[in-house]
Amino acid sequence: MKTPKYLSGISLALCGIIFVNTPAPAQTKWIAPASANTLKNPGSCDAATMKEAKTIYTSTCAPCHGVKGKGDGPAAVALNPKPADHTSKAIQQESDGSLFWKLSEGRGAMQAYKSQLTDKQRWGLICYIRTLKK
Repeated sequence: MKTPKYLSGISLALCGIIFVNTPAPAQTKWIAPASANTLKNPGSCDAATMKEAKTIYTSTCAPCHGVKGKGDGPAAVALNPKPADHTSKAIQQESDGSLFWKLSEGRGAMQAYKSQLTDKQRWGLICYIRTLKK
């Protein structure tokens, strides 16, 4: 039996609605490559570095991660998965190299900053993230 054309269009529309409204599968845990763990911060976490890093964090990271780094910035509401809580034990226990790699490479809504921020600025952000402990 042949399906009437109007039913085919309705079926396609319903499939489109179901597909669009189906949540994306949860992303797997974000693990940096083992080689990233060997990276060491070549800079210092001095006052000048921290001042610049706080400014960059406030303008670049806080919209998603929040001013205090808890993953509760105003843009976090629309993101899935939610931004990392930089104050959490899990983030604070990651190596500097792992955090630097993630900040550099990005994933999903977390954009890659290697072409937007210098190595020194990204390492400075790692210093700043370390101050956000609970």
